[in-house]
Amino acid sequence: MRLKATVIASLVLASASCGGLGRGGFREPVVNFKDVRVGGLGLNGGTLNIVLSVYNPNSFGLDAERLTYELMVDTLPLGSGALDKRFSVGSNDSTDVELPLRFTWGGASGAVRDLINNGTVPYRVLGDLTVGSGVGNFTIKYDRTGHFNSMSGATH
Repeated sequence: MRLKATVIASLVLASASCGGLGRGGFREPVVNFKDVRVGGLGLNGGTLNIVLSVYNPNSFGLDAERLTYELMVDTLPLGSGALDKRFSVGSNDSTDVELPLRFTWGGASGAVRDLINNGTVPYRVLGDLTVGSGVGNFTIKYDRTGHFNSMSGATH
């Protein structure tokens, strides 16, 4: 009887400590808009390469499985997409991820006007990031705003 109680108590303690390793032991990565580069221009629009920085605040590496993104200039959507290519982020480190973004001149005209007149445009980048780690897979949402300056890049 005493052995049975000891085994049950051990199982309860083990499952409680494993639960602590789950989501509670995981700190969410931080995704920030870093830069934008012109990929190509045409009569109807073009392609931009946006750069997102993914920071891992954990003491273990993360393997990203999927990254979705939407870039807005002020409140107008400029474009969106998804990256299904795996990439890794080391412990307490960051990785830059370059993503293609197609746009039309009609959708980008306000941003171009603001950039010419003010040298800066307000942006919002949002989406979700799915990462795998030693403690499971997690999907986190991110939503960042700031200003993009043609001379110094993104500010948060």
